[in-house]
Amino acid sequence: MSRLTRVSVAALAALSLAALTACGGNSDPLSSGGGSTSTDTNSIVVGSANFTESEIVANIYAEALKANGFDASTKLSIGSREAYVPAVRDGSIDMIPDYTGNLLQYLDPSATASSASDVDAALPAALGSDLAISTPAPGEDKDAVVVTRATAERWNLKSIADLAQYSAQLKFGGTPEFTERVAGLPGLKDKYGVDVSTANYVTIADGGGPATVQALVGGQVDAADIFTTAPSIAQNDLVVLEDPENVFAAQNVVPLYNASKKSDKLTQVLDAVSSKITTEELIALNTEVSGDAKTEPLAAAQAWVKEQGLDQPVS
Repeated sequence: MSRLTRVSVAALAALSLAALTACGGNSDPLSSGGGSTSTDTNSIVVGSANFTESEIVANIYAEALKANGFDASTKLSIGSREAYVPAVRDGSIDMIPDYTGNLLQYLDPSATASSASDVDAALPAALGSDLAISTPAPGEDKDAVVVTRATAERWNLKSIADLAQYSAQLKFGGTPEFTERVAGLPGLKDKYGVDVSTANYVTIADGGGPATVQALVGGQVDAADIFTTAPSIAQNDLVVLEDPENVFAAQNVVPLYNASKKSDKLTQVLDAVSSKITTEELIALNTEVSGDAKTEPLAAAQAWVKEQGLDQPVS
């Protein structure tokens, strides 16, 4: 399941929340206070999607903005891209951390860019006049073909292409959507000649989570679709196979914000933060929150901002 799917599956939940709100509930993070009508570029409401990494990164940007004199607040766990992109447009929130490849695909479904440079080049035109982004972070969270260390050594695997000769026996684990998406089995076959039969595809519906990892480590599958910032990769000494043909589009973290909030000061702060968000840092933050420590996303973000020296004004 791509991150586009992971946040999009929340659309049903968003509809349910809307129904509850109409009946007097108020659990929708966008329902209190309505859209932001402030034209003050110093006032920034930072939103997040409804998964842990997004909440962590949203809090990181908010804390750094506060340290630089912005009146920054958060509205977290908004849900899918279908909910939060319109919210940025109408001012319900002012900015949100997103991912370059899936943001481009959402804004321009006909886009075919997949490498980081091509995605970055295509995004500005897709944003239109009401949305803006700052410089994408070097860190990304994308789908990947992952195998155990033992399988990588036994079959001498480095790239996804190395799996092609084992197609007839390869058992692959992933979500139902992975069998149909270009960034899935069709793409693996088209770009690498990795042809997984229906009989050898094991459907696991947790989006690269614990059940997928257990199936991989336990030998029920030989390879699986797991996100690159999952702590389970390092914890289980798993191997991410190289994807030189970019079956999986680049998914660098990028701040998406309402163009009316654009200022040199905002750009300076966002770029300073983004430059320090590497894939390794994302993994460490996810591990801190989802691992044994069970640190709250806000606490993890605050500690990271201080550690990176971003709790002081950007010079």
